Amino acid sequence: MDNAMQVLVNVLETYRGRDRLVRTLCYGCQMVGGLLIQKGDQKAEIGKSFLEISSQLSHCRTVLRLFDDLSMFAYSKQYGLGAQEEDHAMRCLSILTNVADQLYYPCEHIAWAADAQVIHTKSDKWWLYSTALWGISLLLGILRSLRVLVLLNRKMNDHCKNKQCGESFKRSQKEMRSQIQSEVLKIVSSLADLTNAIHWMPAGFLWAGRFPPWLVGLMGTVSSLIGVYEMAVGGSSGNV
Repeated sequence: MDNAMQVLVNVLETYRGRDRLVRTLCYGCQMVGGLLIQKGDQKAEIGKSFLEISSQLSHCRTVLRLFDDLSMFAYSKQYGLGAQEEDHAMRCLSILTNVADQLYYPCEHIAWAADAQVIHTKSDKWWLYSTALWGISLLLGILRSLRVLVLLNRKMNDHCKNKQCGESFKRSQKEMRSQIQSEVLKIVSSLADLTNAIHWMPAGFLWAGRFPPWLVGLMGTVSSLIGVYEMAVGGSSGNV
């Protein structure tokens, strides 16, 4: 019990850990609230309370992201043109993802500032830009993970053909299987988020605006729980 409490405290003391937990609570409340609203009567009022909590937590995350530009820029600068990547497709996908992520933040900041009446402009188009960039980033991330899986499978097949053995081979196989699991989870998480990103696009675009609140919450909760799991096990894809 004490160890679990200490782990939770350590997570909450980091920005990324706190954001993951707040995100999970945000979507979890939206899912529960959406389900309760459908019940009617007193449960509907409770559902509205859950949706309000979800809205406030979402707003909290938006405000905190005002400070993410510099860290994103530092990451993009460190990655550069991806000279460390051996695969050309991986390099291109990673660079495009970094560009989309970097542009996402100022668009969201302008939308937030417009809603807060800090600046005098309409926020709708800026929310649209930020959502579109988020969706593009997710799609590029899915393509990158698929490419990683292709390269990993190719490596495993090469090992089998060469009939390599020994402890180093077993460790390598175990690491690659762990990496494959991590990439599959990333794909599932990104697909869940992508469904929500499309839902928040203008009406008429695929299934935009058709999700009930509970389904948006469910997709976000699935994605968030995968993120919490990956953080707990220290999952990281690394380079192939």
